[in-house]
Amino acid sequence: MRSLAIWSGALAGLMMILVGGLTPSALMIPGQNFTPEIVPLASTWQVPCLLLAALVCGPRAAVIAAIAYLTLGLVHLPVFHGGGSISYLTNPGFGYLISFIPAAWLSGHLTSKKNVNDLLYLTLCALTGVIVIQTLGALYLIIGATINAWQDPLPELLFSYSIAPLPAQITLCPGVGIISLLLRRVLFIE
Repeated sequence: MRSLAIWSGALAGLMMILVGGLTPSALMIPGQNFTPEIVPLASTWQVPCLLLAALVCGPRAAVIAAIAYLTLGLVHLPVFHGGGSISYLTNPGFGYLISFIPAAWLSGHLTSKKNVNDLLYLTLCALTGVIVIQTLGALYLIIGATINAWQDPLPELLFSYSIAPLPAQITLCPGVGIISLLLRRVLFIE
């Protein structure tokens, strides 16, 4: 029964990551005369969906979902931002994609303890996953720059892959915390 829950969670997580990669993120803020205004963010829901899978489905299901997502992209299915193929291994953004695996494991592991249905704690778990993705992705960029694997200069790559999407990803962490708290309560996850 437990393996069924893990595999169904992994499938749900994979679907969330795939759909999240296609879904742009935005904030709704009050505008003039209290009419809502939508402000687009420089990120999709891909990373938040990965973290949501980890917080709700657990570390094993989220890691399986992340590995399945990477496998789909590396076998020529266009699920990555720039398409997909084995040549994506030499893309500067692949470090961020491969870091989905440890981020999913760590975020899911932090929520696998008893009595963690707290909004602040779940938000911090999501933020931890973002930090893991950004740190390992930047490390991949730095290693690639030291061996001259990239054509673009390192500061430009760090800005476009790390600094530019980071505020949007941090902004979405409370949303991940709220959605995961609701789903954990609906699914009776302690």
